[in-house]
Amino acid sequence: MELKFDNKLSEKQILSNASKVKSNFVLSDENSLLFKGDNFQVLSILLNKFKNKINLIYIDPPFNTEQEFFISEDGRANSISHSKNDIIAYSDKMSTDEYLEFIRERLILLRELLSDEGSIYLHIDYKIGHYIKIIMDEVFGKENFRNDIARIKSNPKNFFRKAYGNEKDLILFYTKNYKKNIWNDIKVPLDKNEIANRFNKLDVNGRRYTTIPLHAPGETKNGPTSKSWRNISVPKGRHWRTTPEEFDKMDEAGLIEWSSTGNPRIKKYADEHTGKKIQDIWRFKDPQKPKYPTEKNSQMLEQIILQSSKKNDYVLDCFAGSGSTLKASSKLDRKWIGVDSSDVAISIIKDQKLGNYNYYDLENDIQEEIKNTI
Repeated sequence: MELKFDNKLSEKQILSNASKVKSNFVLSDENSLLFKGDNFQVLSILLNKFKNKINLIYIDPPFNTEQEFFISEDGRANSISHSKNDIIAYSDKMSTDEYLEFIRERLILLRELLSDEGSIYLHIDYKIGHYIKIIMDEVFGKENFRNDIARIKSNPKNFFRKAYGNEKDLILFYTKNYKKNIWNDIKVPLDKNEIANRFNKLDVNGRRYTTIPLHAPGETKNGPTSKSWRNISVPKGRHWRTTPEEFDKMDEAGLIEWSSTGNPRIKKYADEHTGKKIQDIWRFKDPQKPKYPTEKNSQMLEQIILQSSKKNDYVLDCFAGSGSTLKASSKLDRKWIGVDSSDVAISIIKDQKLGNYNYYDLENDIQEEIKNTI
């Protein structure tokens, strides 16, 4: 499937245009990197050093809102109300066709930068996200689509229009190669109510627990998990979770509970629970007083980084904005590459403690090393 729109270039032409971008900068592959400049140009330059080397990309591009976003004199970010003295942080005004090609060209370069283990998370809104999904299927392949994540971003809004209110946006999660992508399978802890509901029994020591059957779905024809245990046969279509010998040890240790009718079940304790799998609805609300109009929740970014990268990996954000992705990466011992063309964004990023990094200004041909303390 392919999305057709005006001014759509071929991949060959886009990559040819990227190859023509030249730079005299000496890029480091040991330090974090911050670039001021057009991100197509920066991504083109990065291909010379980082092609197939980036393990995680998170981007929060403009949402094609046809708005301008401002920073007030007191440093407050806003888009709805602003004064004549406010500074434009960035402008989000393109036709739909221009916007789709703008995103597509950058996605093609980002795909070239991703390693075979790499993942990309693209943050977008509900108005344009379905078009971006088709473009990402085209660029990365439908088979590499992993999730469409709904992110609860705010309290419910009551618009004066004939439609439902909006409290979510969208994160599209793709991989370079779904058979190889880094997936750390991090878990989140249960809250107090979940613990009370799931582990509703107390043992003699006051420890919360629940019980589960000794058997699990799926038949085994041969082997110990298909044999009877203490004259109890495995139910049809099931198999024992472990061997009969192991059940004897568990029973001796008091880890099997017997009902009054002689039905055994395995005890599972709340304090041994490793957490629950993360689902595709996230509740990470935006900061109430952002430093930059599009600043995102830091806990959300940390979750993405922990899930889809390893320590010392590079994390790339070519719409860096307030630098939240860069800050989360530094905190979690990842190197980062940040790109933005906005003077306001670069100033905010430089004001943060992000460790040592190399800074490159494409507009003024400046290269320097910035030493900072996290």
